[in-house]
Amino acid sequence: MNITDKVQPYSLFIDGKWLKTKQQLAVYNKFSNEVMAEVSIADHQTVDHAITAAVNAFQSTELTPYERYEILKKTSELLIQNKEELAQILTGEVGKTIREARTEVERAAQTFEISAEEAKRIEGEYIPIESSPGSENRLAFSMRVPVGVVCAITPFNVPLNLIAHKVAPALAAGNTVVLKPASYTPIVSIKLAELMEKAGLPKGYLNIVVGSGSEIGKQLMADERINLFTFTGSPMIGQKLKQETGIKKVLLELGSNSAVIVHEDADLDLAVKMCVGKSFATAGQVCISVQRLYVHENVYDAFMERFIEETNKLQIGNPFEESTDVGPMISEKEAIRVESWVQEAVEAGAQVVTGGKRDGVFYEPTILTNVHDDMKVSCEEVFGPVVGVRKYSDLDGCIRSINQSKYGLQAGIFTRNLNTAFHAARKIHVGGVIVNDASQYRADLMPYGGVKDSGSGKEGPKYAIREMTEEKVVVLNLNS
Repeated sequence: MNITDKVQPYSLFIDGKWLKTKQQLAVYNKFSNEVMAEVSIADHQTVDHAITAAVNAFQSTELTPYERYEILKKTSELLIQNKEELAQILTGEVGKTIREARTEVERAAQTFEISAEEAKRIEGEYIPIESSPGSENRLAFSMRVPVGVVCAITPFNVPLNLIAHKVAPALAAGNTVVLKPASYTPIVSIKLAELMEKAGLPKGYLNIVVGSGSEIGKQLMADERINLFTFTGSPMIGQKLKQETGIKKVLLELGSNSAVIVHEDADLDLAVKMCVGKSFATAGQVCISVQRLYVHENVYDAFMERFIEETNKLQIGNPFEESTDVGPMISEKEAIRVESWVQEAVEAGAQVVTGGKRDGVFYEPTILTNVHDDMKVSCEEVFGPVVGVRKYSDLDGCIRSINQSKYGLQAGIFTRNLNTAFHAARKIHVGGVIVNDASQYRADLMPYGGVKDSGSGKEGPKYAIREMTEEKVVVLNLNS
């Protein structure tokens, strides 16, 4: 029997204690639509308690870099030891396939391990201040210090590893954290807190509050004791967060409508394999999923034949079964939205070459042709298993079309020509260009982040630590 077969109660983790509140949030198995857990909901007093605990821990319990390393490394080991249990939870509360869920746990473990190592490598630099007239007998250097209390707000689609990408670097840098996970998927964050408690994390260093963004989020944004916000989610909420928090530092990982180019000299076998796998994983609910696909006219027919054929081989169904490739979307409401966007595109002239049907919370992997820029399936973030394909003849014209988007997270290009690859890398206005792979490639140690409406700031432990620390200059007067 899966752990999702019975309702589990979960409390909030605040100030090193497990707190059960009066109100409970029902968390549903996204495949069966049955309640799999009930999680305590934080009220105004509970949120204040969480922030107070984070402030007190930061001010009273300083961890050395090596102590941070030990806690984060132990957490990484515990994640692997509990991989199957965590994967079952992820599959239940997200709806992603069990194979994808296991990979996410493994990646979260890597993120914690990398953060552990980076905790020992936080460094400043020597500043040659003696070269300034009048400062010949002075010595200067900089050091990086933690910002204080970090508020992490995370989404439903990758609820363990995206939490890892915020919590682990924040702790590695010496900060304390108030975490607000998505209400769709709060369970895995609570299980992570259990593991971090076992790993020796002092009380107050991680505090979890669960509840609606409109209530909890508003309180968090208004609290002056929070020093930095790190948010992954919709551009609309990200923009509001930026506006409401004034001059505080805000790291934003927002939306995208990622584009991939298949040039005339591409390895088509590789391009088809990568585009199928990275268009429809997690039912397309990944911000760097392939959404806009540009195929050179000389290989268009050959590519499309194989792309459609391989897409049609994907198995849709129960995400707990090992053979399933595509599970349900996060809710029927979202599946209905995707269905309406596709229908709207069809009415404007797009053609469905495969897929295009909804069955409750499931939406078929869908390929559209004859799409254009003003269709929602092109200019907005679909966040579902839908790809629009266009034919192109001129690479620079293709790149101009890609750059017209308000988003700029990641893009991909398939080509055997190094000059073509570098040309695309220089000209496509995004945070990351992936060569001979699709846009959905991410290694957890690399700098990851977008431009334009896709956000600001970088993730990846080394780069997130840089964002989550402040640079302090120290000047020594050697004449004294």
